[in-house]
Amino acid sequence: MRGSATSCGAAANIVERVNDTENQTPSVPTAADRRRWAQYIADERAEAAVYRRLARKRAGEEREILLQLEDAEKRHEQHWIDLLGGEPKKLPKAGMRDRLTGWMAGRFDSVFTLAMAQQAEARSPYDADPWATPAMRADEKIHHEVVRGLAAKSRRKLSGTFRAAVFGANDGLVSNLALVMGIGATGVAPQFVLFSGVAGLLAGALSMGAGEYVSVRSQRELLEATEPSDFAHANLPDLDIDANELALVYRTRGMAGEEAMERARRVIAEANGGRMPQRTAAGDAHEVVGGALRAAVSSFLLFASGAIIPVLPWIFGMSGIVAVVVALVLVGIALSVTGALVGLLSGASPIPRALRQLAIGFGAAAVTYGLGLIFGVELG
Repeated sequence: MRGSATSCGAAANIVERVNDTENQTPSVPTAADRRRWAQYIADERAEAAVYRRLARKRAGEEREILLQLEDAEKRHEQHWIDLLGGEPKKLPKAGMRDRLTGWMAGRFDSVFTLAMAQQAEARSPYDADPWATPAMRADEKIHHEVVRGLAAKSRRKLSGTFRAAVFGANDGLVSNLALVMGIGATGVAPQFVLFSGVAGLLAGALSMGAGEYVSVRSQRELLEATEPSDFAHANLPDLDIDANELALVYRTRGMAGEEAMERARRVIAEANGGRMPQRTAAGDAHEVVGGALRAAVSSFLLFASGAIIPVLPWIFGMSGIVAVVVALVLVGIALSVTGALVGLLSGASPIPRALRQLAIGFGAAAVTYGLGLIFGVELG
């Protein structure tokens, strides 16, 4: 430890400043406080490493932003070191999530890594810790928004295909589980349950793929119809600069009357000078929707991948209640994983999403299983 008089004096000053800020009576930190501060140092150091590793894979503005986040985490780390009067000889390990995020940051430059970093910033303990300064608390909340902004572009690009993939996987899991549960509960031969499950897989995957293609393609065409076009650009030089309808175009896009007229005059003047307005490209909405073919393929493959899981027990020769229980366990694991991934990518806790997926899937299976018992015979 750095046990110099300077370090001790700095620690005393920080203690006094923190207590004054919190309007508390100055107190001496407990052993538990000091252990907690040592953990904070390890966690802050791990978070700084995440931003440093991500910065190595970026360039330009994003790199600078990540390096500034690293510097901020180092400032927080130094605050706790000063409170302790110097760095402890031995630090505890950083939290498991911080270490996992650091491992991913060193190997993958993906939205998953940024989502985990965002979640780490959201669960800062400083709000409830009187030894943290108000500036540190504010930093953590701002960091959460900064990381969210860094992840936003990747999320937009991913969201269209990811939506189709998650929807396809969950639909395959839930619909085929419900199908085999309902048929299995009627007491039919295992071969019939297997045949029904495979048929449901193929029919559902083809239906999902075709449906996603038509849906996404139609949505993109609708968005394209709302985008500004260059339909009238060739005739712009012929418009009357004092009484023209071009201003009406800009007013339909939300501009006030005077602003729209000024914009119209400028565009016509540029057109008379040989400069045509640039055609406006499709915006972020197209990124969010995604590509029709990509969405269709993702939906087909993920539906098939999900739908095969409930059928696996019958593929391997199981039957009766044993096959039902194994199918429920396998589908439960798969539903939990997909729900957790959705939560992780959205920067939220994965556990509530996993439980939500599990409840929906098992709820549907329970209904069809009950109907199968009503209209058939109980499993032997």
